[in-house]
This record gives sequence, structure tokens and C-alpha cells, in this order.
Amino acid sequence: MRDDLPTLAAEAYGYGYPLLQDLQAVNTATVFNAFTHQRSVPDTPNANPDMLYSTAQLDLSGGPLWLRVPDTGGRYHVVQFIDAWTDNFAYVGSRTTRDEEREFLLVPPGWAGREAPAAEVIRVPTMIATLIARFGAGPGVHALQDALAIERMYPQIPLDGLPHPQAGIPDELVFLETLRRSLSAFPPSPAERRYQRRFEPLGLFDGGNSPYATMPRDQRNAIREGLERGREDLEEAATTDHAALVNGWTNDLHAFDYNLDYFEVGTVDAPQWTVPDRDTAHRRRAVAARTSLWGNHAYEAVSPTVHKDSNGERLTGARAYTLHLNPPPPSTAGWSLSVYDTATSRLFPTSSHASLGPGDLRPNEDGSITIHLQHNETNAPNWLPTPEGEFHPVLRIYSPTDQYLRGDYQLPALTPT
Repeated sequence: MRDDLPTLAAEAYGYGYPLLQDLQAVNTATVFNAFTHQRSVPDTPNANPDMLYSTAQLDLSGGPLWLRVPDTGGRYHVVQFIDAWTDNFAYVGSRTTRDEEREFLLVPPGWAGREAPAAEVIRVPTMIATLIARFGAGPGVHALQDALAIERMYPQIPLDGLPHPQAGIPDELVFLETLRRSLSAFPPSPAERRYQRRFEPLGLFDGGNSPYATMPRDQRNAIREGLERGREDLEEAATTDHAALVNGWTNDLHAFDYNLDYFEVGTVDAPQWTVPDRDTAHRRRAVAARTSLWGNHAYEAVSPTVHKDSNGERLTGARAYTLHLNPPPPSTAGWSLSVYDTATSRLFPTSSHASLGPGDLRPNEDGSITIHLQHNETNAPNWLPTPEGEFHPVLRIYSPTDQYLRGDYQLPALTPT
């Protein structure tokens, strides 16, 4: 058994990492079952200048929740639903449920109570879940954020909150102890539960007191060896497991296709958007949790990024570039181009001019668009300023069309001028 423990522990690390990363992020919430609103574009790495975000951490241990989403009057919006395992299991918004005011009843796992006949029901796979609402920035957006509402059906019932590891566990085993408690609190689908049984020798399904408090030293050392290997494997995958670049642009349309079991409103249960092999899905889920926690499916939005020009040289403010979009990116909800300082991953400049979209740009006579990216101001139309040092543009496409999702549309390389 000693020989098997390191291998099992390495597998358990990659398998459990997304769950623990999610719960660590959820744990930063000051309140459950209520939205907190981002009122302006933050000066933080990778901030999105197009959208303002409203986030809610859900605890359904006290019963179902009512969710009200306002009429946005045609403004792009989406509410993304994420379970404790980081699976995207529902989307409510412009692409899926249109723009009128809607009310949904969110019910917890195993709920067998009475459901309101007038409400649209969304079944939440785990007792803890995350909602991320995105609204197109602009006048009136704060009123839309404030119109989001969550209401408990049974406010008198106390909430369970998050599980915590048992005290007194050796440091090298705290990961498994936290995973043991979390697996008990947030069991996945029946198919996943069958998959999990391989980890029984690690003690992950022992009830009551933790098996790690008194585990013999040789077993503890074997598990520590495996967890370290699992951590190294994930770090390697996070830097290598990506789709090939196209004209220098990232091109990974399937980084978040690891949900195999729960498909509520707005998700697409089709071979193109699922991974049939669970081992591959688990690896993809772990990489996504490590590199871009809570990202959405490509059919909702994509954000290709480019770091090098058409000559393979890194982009820098010491040079000027053009991006010729012919035709512009195919989308049903708009697109934009932003520039980020590579040293800080922050928007440049940190102002409204940090993003250009179709409404800001002057098209050429043939309908194509040429964008000029350079540090020094230019009289040419469609200028997007860049920092003096290295930078990388991000082109966000909201509700991309099938032409983009099939790969028939390819972004061109940036050309130095």
C-alpha cells in the first residue's frame, strides 16, 4: 500500500484542487445570499473595462433562494452560475433568457419541497455556489446592479456555512483533511462519486475524527511525497496545456468544458462543449482553477490575448503596430480591444480610453477596421495608446457567433509599422 499512496495522493491533489480553490475564494465573502457590487472598473490586474461585476456567494443549506434579474433594456448582461467544483452549470442573460425582468427559484441538491409554479427553477448541484453577474458598463448600470435581488425562502433556518479542517492535523496533511471535510459537504454527481472511490486508501471518506491526526509517519511521508508531485504536475500543466496560438493570439475555446453532469438554463450539453473522458476533464478543470478561476464557456464570451507581433517579436511601446480587422470579430453582443501593461497586468491607460469597441472606431470604406497601437499620440483614427514597455492586447468578444466558435474566423497578427 505504501507504494500506491504517492500516486493516489498526486491524483487526489489535482482532483481536489478546484474544490478547495473555489471554497478558499468563497471564504472571502463577508455575507452569503446577497450581491456585492463593483461600481467602477478596478485598478487591479486583468480588470475588464467593458463590464461591471456583481458577485454573490450562495449557501442553500437553509433551503431555496429567489433570484430576480432586472430588465436591462437591451444592455448586454449575464449571470453565471458556478458550483463548488467550479463547474459552470447555468447562464441567465442576454444570450439565453433575453432582457426582460425574470425571477428564478434556486433549489439545493435533493430538494423535494413545493416549488412555485410561476417561477423558473434552477437546480444547484452543491450547497455552496457562486453567482457572477456582468453588466455592460455605462449610464444606468448601477441601477441595474441594485435591481438584482436574492431572497431566502426560509430565512429563519440557520445556514451551515463552509466546512473547516479538524484542528491538530500535521501541516503536510491539511490539504487532504480539508478535502475530506469538503467532499463530505459537497458531494458531486453519482458518476463522480464512483470515480472518487479510488481515493479510499487515502482516508478521504473516513467519517468522524480525522485519520490524519494519528497517521503513521511512513504513510504521512508517502502522502506528502505524492501531494508535492501533484502540485508540480499541476504547475507544469498550467503552463503547457493550452491550444496552439493562431497568428500569435491565444485560441483556447474549450478551457472550461469540464462540466459533464449538470446542465441548467443557458448551458450547452453537446459533444462540442463537453469532454467525454473524466480524467481529461479533471485535468482541464484543475488547470482552469489554477490559471483563471470562474471563467465562462466560450459560447458566452472569449478573450483572446496576443504577446508577439507578426515577426514573432514581443510587443513593446518602442514600436508602433496596426491591427487590421477584415471583417470585424463576429459577435451578437459586441466586442472590444484593450491594452495591458505586461509588467503589472493592469489596464493601460487606466481610463475610459483603455478600451475601444465598434462604437468608438471609424471603419474603412470596405467595412474593415484598422486600429493603431502605439505609445505616442497619432492623428490616425482608431488610436489605442500603449505603455512604453512590453504590453499585450486583449480582444473580448461577447456571445461570439458560430463562425468564431467553429474556428472559421481568425484574428490577424499585429503588424509592426
